[in-house]
Amino acid sequence: MMHKTPLKTSPARGSSLTWLRNAFVVCGLLASSQLLAEEPHPATLPHPEVAPAIEKIETVIEKGPFEANWSSLEGYKIPQWYQDAKFGIFIHWGPYAVPAYGSEWYPRQMYIDTKRRGDNFFQHHVETYGPQKTFGYKDFIPEFKAEKFDAEEWAKLFKDSGARYVIPVAEHHDGFPMYDCSFTRWNAVEMGPKRDVVGELSKAVRKEGMKFGVSSHRAFNWVYYVRNKDFDNADPQYADLYGRPLPHLFEEDAADYQKNFPPQDEQFKDDWLARCCELVDKYQPDVFWFDFGITPGLREATYDENPFAGHLQQFAAYYYNSTAKDEEGLGVLNYKWGAFPEKAAVLDKERSKMAEIRKPFWQTDTAISSSSWGYTKDQKYKTADRLVDDLIDIVSKNGCLLLNVGPRADGTIPEKDQEILRGIGSWLAINGEAIYETTYWKTFGEGPTSVSTGHVSESKDKPFVAEDIRFTTNGDALYVIGLKWPENNKITVKTLAENSELYTDEIGSVSLLGSDGALEWKRDGDGLNVQLPKSAPLPYAYVLKVTKK
Repeated sequence: MMHKTPLKTSPARGSSLTWLRNAFVVCGLLASSQLLAEEPHPATLPHPEVAPAIEKIETVIEKGPFEANWSSLEGYKIPQWYQDAKFGIFIHWGPYAVPAYGSEWYPRQMYIDTKRRGDNFFQHHVETYGPQKTFGYKDFIPEFKAEKFDAEEWAKLFKDSGARYVIPVAEHHDGFPMYDCSFTRWNAVEMGPKRDVVGELSKAVRKEGMKFGVSSHRAFNWVYYVRNKDFDNADPQYADLYGRPLPHLFEEDAADYQKNFPPQDEQFKDDWLARCCELVDKYQPDVFWFDFGITPGLREATYDENPFAGHLQQFAAYYYNSTAKDEEGLGVLNYKWGAFPEKAAVLDKERSKMAEIRKPFWQTDTAISSSSWGYTKDQKYKTADRLVDDLIDIVSKNGCLLLNVGPRADGTIPEKDQEILRGIGSWLAINGEAIYETTYWKTFGEGPTSVSTGHVSESKDKPFVAEDIRFTTNGDALYVIGLKWPENNKITVKTLAENSELYTDEIGSVSLLGSDGALEWKRDGDGLNVQLPKSAPLPYAYVLKVTKK
């Protein structure tokens, strides 16, 4: 079932015993002295195009203006379009959509034979497809045909959702690039769809007037696949998909990446850098998003002690230098935890929020589904109402929302995803002026409901109530956003009381976006008291526009 594209091999390097021994050590294959008689498989060696790519990268960095050090990179300035956009779409799509089981981590979990809560990926795989030796993750790729994929249809849907930027996953942890990658045969142009998915989307998204970005999750490929001699991923000939079968991946605790996550070696990091910079060259992304694999120390790693730091500095300098001449500003680089100094890039929080206003600007990434980022047959969907509330809360605290969808293997976006996206778009069509181009106010809001702030903690969030209010502002307008319509059709905004130190001006008008009728209101020591209509313009949050006299 495998695609028959020939392996891309390294140039001839001589065959001395010394060179062989060094090659084996680099590849982690020196298990015994008997192996010295064997030549390492080409798939385990550095790709021949990586070295010249690194030379080119160094040349671009040398030309500046940014240098590959934190001091220089902290001179970064977030472009205004991104701070104004507020809402983007994330897309997790790859061969993992074929099994459509459990989550997009199926490629990893199908090789982990341990008891676990929830879905048992390993058992499901054996029962459905057979042993991992004879049917591995690679064997899903020919079934990943994307025969109904239409980039223009996707772009129109995202435009209708009110999104201002779109970020497809260019390469997930699985090691299968969804673009025309020069450094591996395992990519969507040579296998599976046999189409440049990222390239097609970049054109369609920009045609609709939205910004385009890419994400790279490749850094975690280093420890993603747990190995066993009885698995196909232990075979060196597939190292250019699964990664080299290194010793730490065969350890008993290999599945626990929080404990078994040795720093990536130079061969891996150089390959990572070459792939990332190629994405910059080929698609000129306005945003470049990184997942957590760039910090082997995970949450404990800080940018100044991170063993990945040198390559992150090189990439950031390359990306910023490559976009420095853009009229709308530098590219946006997203990171998690402590991978970058906060002035050098934009912090991203996964499935969580901020408790207060954060300066500088930041981003939350979350998904329409609470159970998976990629498509599965049993998605647990959020509501458009909840997602609109999330967007409002995030924007009021100086952030933006990147919301994920997971298409099916055939390239169609599930109907429920479409319904939710259009629901958000309907709300933004009426209330967008309270979101786009706004800034945070003196306080983010008022009300009793707090939000989760820890990594992947949104499941702890409770629904907002009628007393929960958020603020945004643009010019002389203050937007008062109620997260739930009150049952008595009345609201008192305590922050805007007559004696408020936050709003000292006299109020001239109060109007409800989406409604033509005049509102009855008064301001006293308790707050701004507003009599609302009998029903909301939409069954989600509502917006009061307050202007000065």
